[in-house]
Amino acid sequence: MKSVLRWQALAVLLLCAWLLPVVAVAADPAPTLDAITARLANPVVLRGQFEQSKTVVGFRNPLRSQGRFVVARDRGVIWQTDKPFASELVVTAAQIRSRQPDGSVRVEVDASQQPAMRSVNTVLFALISGDLQSLQRLFQVTPLAAGGEGWQLRLTPRSRMLARAFSSLTLHGDRHVRVVEIVEAGGDHTRIQFSQLSELPAVLRADEAARFE
Repeated sequence: MKSVLRWQALAVLLLCAWLLPVVAVAADPAPTLDAITARLANPVVLRGQFEQSKTVVGFRNPLRSQGRFVVARDRGVIWQTDKPFASELVVTAAQIRSRQPDGSVRVEVDASQQPAMRSVNTVLFALISGDLQSLQRLFQVTPLAAGGEGWQLRLTPRSRMLARAFSSLTLHGDRHVRVVEIVEAGGDHTRIQFSQLSELPAVLRADEAARFE
């Protein structure tokens, strides 16, 4: 269960790349980090759908899932899986909570009790605030060539803790992050594609806000 939560939590925090602030820089055919940041939107709330495919070493068929998400800049992330079975995670600065089939909520990870989670929270809120210094302390961030208005970023873990889990992460996007690819240290590969993105309404609905309580 903790392994599943680790991957879901990472996928969730990477979604927050949409919330990087806009920086006024000139267009660059070989994008710098600043140029990529300038292309990204700055929504207060972002909603969308995801499709995830995980290829596990030794297994022929990938594991697939799909669902919906809500990213709220000042609150956290709701990650709701619809298929192959229903589940929900809510990620905040202090906790990762899951909603059970009976509607009850269970705390899966508490950052105050599990210090390793502080790194996850650091990445999450560095992305939300656009704190590239904090992000670069944890990852070697390398812009890659991409055609047109698109961009790619390769993230390589700097810390031993992250390197034990991940070999690299690659983000593909334009105005928003569109695809996240995760290569695990053991060779497993996860690809997450985002679609149906919407920045409206720009505030959380009552039912969404209640999930963060």
